[in-house]
Amino acid sequence: MSEADFIARLRSIATDPAARGLADDAAVLGDLVLTHDMIVEGVHFLPDERPQDVAWKLVAVNLSDLAAKGAAPLGVLVGYSLTGDEHWDAAFVRGLGEVLRRYEVPLLGGDTVGIPAGAPRTFGLTAIGKAPATGAPARSGVRPGDQIWVTGTIGDAGLGLAMRLGQVDPNETCLDAYRRPQPQLAFGQAIANPVHAMMDVSDGLLIDAQRMAEASGCELGIMLETIPLSAALLAVRPDVLDTRLAAATAGDDYQLLFTADSGAASDIRAIAAALNVAATPIGHAGVGDGIMLTHRAQRIAPPERLGFMH
Repeated sequence: MSEADFIARLRSIATDPAARGLADDAAVLGDLVLTHDMIVEGVHFLPDERPQDVAWKLVAVNLSDLAAKGAAPLGVLVGYSLTGDEHWDAAFVRGLGEVLRRYEVPLLGGDTVGIPAGAPRTFGLTAIGKAPATGAPARSGVRPGDQIWVTGTIGDAGLGLAMRLGQVDPNETCLDAYRRPQPQLAFGQAIANPVHAMMDVSDGLLIDAQRMAEASGCELGIMLETIPLSAALLAVRPDVLDTRLAAATAGDDYQLLFTADSGAASDIRAIAAALNVAATPIGHAGVGDGIMLTHRAQRIAPPERLGFMH
């Protein structure tokens, strides 16, 4: 059973309005935003990753979900599988303290369990946030005519993974993007009012845009040539269509994908400039469904694989 199939079965149970039909980054219960993500050795991180980096990623991917709802973090609960390696566990705790101090988030509790020798390390984290006064933007709020935006650059983390696997000569920009994603908390909170819909880019820009389109009942038209790519990525990949498709399907970016009325563009740029965050328009929403891709004014068929799915 795929991830999508399993979630579809859960929807008959998750009928409380706070669950948002299991079609969003987080649950919204009153003024609380609740999210839970897990990471698994061999799936989300390599067996030889530094435990400090694993701890950082565990926290960051959950805070990214809060960022997508414009929420201010209130605390986290950690689920930890004891590895049997005292030094690894101690280094994880040090890394956990580092990332929580960086984002000024308290540890409130959680659970620890032992795992059989040789089992993959598995960790979970629940993040709790306070929704903005204007309400937490959903994936489902896209309106035809909206401008589509994304923060930061796309594809660095995917290339960083290829570098870790020895497939590409390494550079620190892409390696850091893979090891230590930076949740866009301040920008998410600042932009929550003018946006109509927002989510984070975790599994790949195209698959997450597809999910936003499905939740909103709109078509998202994306101009591939406008997707922001970093100088570090372009230093090792040519700026051609295949490079852009690879970046847009790689995942692990943890940037924010959002839509807003085209008249809000100047406000969005002002907020981005004030917070020193890059925000780039990459297309427009229209009547229809799914995603529609173009490259230099030519219609492009979506790739068979839009991004990562369990």
